[in-house]
Amino acid sequence: MTRNSRYGFETLSIHAGAGPDPATGARSTPIYQTTAFVFDDADHAASLFNLQTFGYIYGRLTNPTTAVLEERIASLEGGRGATCTASGHSAQMLAFFPLLQPGDEFISSRRLYGGSITQFTRTFKKFGWSGVLVDTDEPENVRRAITPKTKAIFCESLANPGGVISDIEVLAKIAHENGLPLIVDNTMATPYLCRPIEWGADLVVHSTTKFLSGHGNAMGGAVVDSGTFDWGQGDKFPSLSKPEPAYHGLTFTETFGDLAYTIYGHAVGLRDLGPTMAPMNAYLTIMGCETLALRMQRHIENAQAVAEYLSRHPQVAWVSYAGLKGNPYHALAKKYLPKGAGSVFTIGIKGGYDAGVKVVESVDLFSHLANIGDTRSLIIHPASTTHRQLSVEQATAAGAGPDVLRLSIGLESIDDILRDLDQALGQAARLAA
Repeated sequence: MTRNSRYGFETLSIHAGAGPDPATGARSTPIYQTTAFVFDDADHAASLFNLQTFGYIYGRLTNPTTAVLEERIASLEGGRGATCTASGHSAQMLAFFPLLQPGDEFISSRRLYGGSITQFTRTFKKFGWSGVLVDTDEPENVRRAITPKTKAIFCESLANPGGVISDIEVLAKIAHENGLPLIVDNTMATPYLCRPIEWGADLVVHSTTKFLSGHGNAMGGAVVDSGTFDWGQGDKFPSLSKPEPAYHGLTFTETFGDLAYTIYGHAVGLRDLGPTMAPMNAYLTIMGCETLALRMQRHIENAQAVAEYLSRHPQVAWVSYAGLKGNPYHALAKKYLPKGAGSVFTIGIKGGYDAGVKVVESVDLFSHLANIGDTRSLIIHPASTTHRQLSVEQATAAGAGPDVLRLSIGLESIDDILRDLDQALGQAARLAA
């Protein structure tokens, strides 16, 4: 099925990018578990390698199963094209790869997944890239941080783990006033709850490992291009606007127009960095996308009930969930996530670090692991796990202080979820006593 704006979200979730297999009539998208593809003849091979013809060459660059997923995710986000990768972190790498040269900078919200903070402030430095982290709740912080070296602005639509909601429309305005693209990580919200491109975002990244796949069984990432940003402005983005020596001087913006960024992601990004999504993982994520709307409805229904329950629990000091009326991000949730504030949020446990550890060791139904967006309910103590590589100050600023527990509410019966949390919190209370 080709993309069509007349189709509803649920229809696109099931059909976008796919149809019956032309060779066999198979209705489910086949898993093309192959490393390479046969060329028709020498001219056909040459045209593929010269980027003169679209088609399949080698599994590191393209795969028919993965192509269906790319089309589906682009459709759900309202984008022009997408590039799937092996993980969410590799998607972030691929998102910045066409934009940054050694010595360049980008501005990011400081309220991010701990692994992203480490990637941006440590690993990226090995490429000569600098991530400047600021509090994006105050837009002037972003304006003040912009320099001639700045090439992008980055935020999470719904931040992991603290449930902070970015004011995407305001950040997009600042970015565009300065000729910069806005990159939004939409992993926690998914396009079912928020479509950042409709609010001005230019690029959207996902860890498809989470809600898009939805079953905790497939790693992956994706970069979606809106197709609306002018990559040819001046000399700011030479990878896209200047001749590419590896393709005989081809210029991506001139040759591919609004697909320039996406084609570059495959033809150069995947070619040279190699973070390719496995066909089996693409297939599993396609299956996950088909039930995304139904799953997200149940996720947010359960999450709202859990947040309300815990906000009254004597062992809980606070609940950071934008779906609660007293939350400082409640108004932004109504604007950007009108269907619900997601199913991942944090709570502050009375008793601090030791009590947090006791809770994650006492749950029965919840799984204590480092993932979110599963059908199962998940729990983790970020200070001792996902954010332990950060200083106490960094972790606290990211919403992962020593008393914090992150919950990813699954699809189980709500009474069972609440019962498990209550008994685990009770054990932590007895420890403190």
